[in-house]
Amino acid sequence: MPVHELRLVVTTPDYDEALRFYRDVLGLTERAAFSSPGGRVTIPEAGRATLEITDPAHAAYIDEVEVGRRVAGHIRVAFQVPDSEAATGAAAQAGAEVVAPPTRTPWNSLNARLEGPAGLQLTLFEELPAPAGG
Repeated sequence: MPVHELRLVVTTPDYDEALRFYRDVLGLTERAAFSSPGGRVTIPEAGRATLEITDPAHAAYIDEVEVGRRVAGHIRVAFQVPDSEAATGAAAQAGAEVVAPPTRTPWNSLNARLEGPAGLQLTLFEELPAPAGG
C-alpha cells in the first residue's frame, strides 16, 4: 500500500504561538482544525512533503555547511520558501531564534537555520537558479 501523505505531528505547550508562527509567519494554509474536551489541533498544509533520511556523518556535514557546527537533533524540519532572506527576517521578527543566516550551500540553495516554536529546528531554504554555463 502506498503512503499518500506525510504528517509531522508536533505537540507543544504553547499551541497559539506555534500556530501563529507556522500559519501566519511562514504562510502554511489551514486544511482543518478540530477540538476535543480541553484540547485543540490544527492541520496546516506545508506543500509537498518528503522524508529525508540521513546518517549521522551527512547530518553533521549539513550542519557544518549551514551553521558551522553540529546543532540539530535527530529531527529537523525544512521548508522551501521563495526568498530565504525575507522568510528568515519574518521568522526572527516573530520570535524564532536565528542560528545561522541564509548561506549559499554546495548544492546551490540559500539555507538559513532557526530554532522555531515548539522546539523545532528549522531550515528555510531557497532553491537558486543554476549557475550560467552549468
